[in-house]
Amino acid sequence: MHDNRWSDLDRPPLAQAGLRRSLVRGDGLWSSVEVVPRTGSTNTDLVARAASGAAKEGAVLVAEEQSAARGRLDRRWTAPPRSGLFFSVLVKPGEHEVPVERWGWLPLLAGVALATGLSASAGVDTGLKWPNDLLLTVDGEERKAAGILAERAGADSVVVGIGLNVTLRADELPVPTAGSLALAGAKMTDREPLLRAVLRSFERWYLRWCAAEGDPVLSGLQETYAAGCATLGRSVRAMLPGDRDLVGEAVAVDGDGRLVIAGADGGREAVGAGDIVHLRPA
Repeated sequence: MHDNRWSDLDRPPLAQAGLRRSLVRGDGLWSSVEVVPRTGSTNTDLVARAASGAAKEGAVLVAEEQSAARGRLDRRWTAPPRSGLFFSVLVKPGEHEVPVERWGWLPLLAGVALATGLSASAGVDTGLKWPNDLLLTVDGEERKAAGILAERAGADSVVVGIGLNVTLRADELPVPTAGSLALAGAKMTDREPLLRAVLRSFERWYLRWCAAEGDPVLSGLQETYAAGCATLGRSVRAMLPGDRDLVGEAVAVDGDGRLVIAGADGGREAVGAGDIVHLRPA
């Protein structure tokens, strides 16, 4: 029986062979590119492969559809087949002498790579909601169009997963606060060049960060993240572990990638985990 989930001609499948030819080079980061029709979670699959020794640094796993995709704080999300880019990459910062205490910058690095790659290839204005949600403007409102999840995959390995809404239409959005490149008026929604642009951007930022031994200042990562962070300068509510809320102005991203919030009492607190709500525009 024909599976009509795959009959949308506006959403052609990704060409694995072409992606491999353009991305896998002897002197580059990417060692393999695999595209699968459907899986539960590319992060789960790649973490398992890394743990078993079956994947090398630079492995890229892409799924046309995910049935059990996970985001930060164990949130679940779904999207129609081939409507976005759903992929995970394996990196091994430990092999590049990056101290483990700096690995927390990896999801922020992925956010910078995603934002800069899309700005160049899709021609859209992007913003990063701390720590790593990608925001696009749809109908005059900021909407979340992508999320990032980084997970340890062994003593020296981290798997970074990205889910990006590309061609989702308004009636397909999972929640009213979601968006997509198409709804934001992107000049291009062809997923293959978008994926190549994002992966090349990630490669540049990751290798630069590794060359600086993970130093966010020397690599330029901290400055670039702050420049593109839509959270800074806003009133925010941080919903922290232990059912504690912190309300104040987001004033900086510190050297550990934490969000620094200035409270009404004049004190400052650096937040490393939690859910951030923007209370007013920048």
